[in-house]
Amino acid sequence: MVQLAPAAAMDEVTFRSDTVLSDVHLYTPNHRHLMVRLNSVGQPVFLSQFKLLWSQDSWTDSGAKGGDHRDIHTKEPPSAETSGTGSPPGSGHAQEEDDDIVGEEAQGSPHDIIRIEHTMATPLEDVGKQVWRGALLLADYILFRQDLFRGCTALELGAGTGFASIIAATMARTVYCTDVGADLLAMCQRNIALNSHLAAAGGGVVKVKELDWLKDDLCTDPEVPFSWSQEEISDLYDHTTILLAAEVFYDDDLTDAVFKTLSRLAHRLKNACTAILSVEKRLNFTLRHLDVTCEAYDHFRSCLRALEQLRDGNLHFVVEPVEASFPQLLVYERIRQLELWKIVAEPVT
Repeated sequence: MVQLAPAAAMDEVTFRSDTVLSDVHLYTPNHRHLMVRLNSVGQPVFLSQFKLLWSQDSWTDSGAKGGDHRDIHTKEPPSAETSGTGSPPGSGHAQEEDDDIVGEEAQGSPHDIIRIEHTMATPLEDVGKQVWRGALLLADYILFRQDLFRGCTALELGAGTGFASIIAATMARTVYCTDVGADLLAMCQRNIALNSHLAAAGGGVVKVKELDWLKDDLCTDPEVPFSWSQEEISDLYDHTTILLAAEVFYDDDLTDAVFKTLSRLAHRLKNACTAILSVEKRLNFTLRHLDVTCEAYDHFRSCLRALEQLRDGNLHFVVEPVEASFPQLLVYERIRQLELWKIVAEPVT
């Protein structure tokens, strides 16, 4: 877990060797007021601002009024001097304006800023509490494909901080933002509230719900936080056409569970659906191979192939990569290891 320095230097955070740190936060400076609270399990929680590269006028014309993606006029994107290999610490990563981050008023237009609570570093089992580049890539695609998301009902699996769900709600009618763990879901709910004006401008609603990939059924116990009502389950199955997942393919067993959940949901949905998956191809040196490998990514690709070859008589799945050549509306380093995959589930005719 993250270890805090003595009280006299609360702005200085040190990390133990067993923590996992997202590249998005790797170069985040330890400004005095970055940390805002401790969560229920004692981890420091930080608040960061992520800059959208559009103007307030283009939001009004395109987002709130439902124009298509061609109407979005972006600000000047980051230059080659401020992104990529050899960039200064912090350059090319998600822009986090730390100095004024806990003030009541965000700098600039409120529709230019997404405010996200997150942890800076976590044990592997808590990586959902961080912001990952794959969520930013998925958010960029959602902003680009407004025609696909406008007025839809969408479900995000393993939503973590809720970043992609917040972006989806600027166009979707309803977004079911799902994950597991009361503490993580409470953080997600806080982020939805922090950015509720974005969803409200587009008429969208975000509902934070528990969805455990290792269970076949949704939790309906009203005593359990973030459980489902019967009305919400009916709405989910009757209207959902989009499934989303970003950076949840880092463990083989969990990857298997994600794909099993995707297949199960696709078979239960009333309408044909499209799943958009974001993954980063991470290279690691392993003693087993004595070489650099990308085992988690390789397993993800094998699951894609298995899904495409699945023949159960009711649905067939069409899998294809999405070229990451669409405009970049968030400030981060879009490295070549980031990938998007589209899965279309269609009834067998």
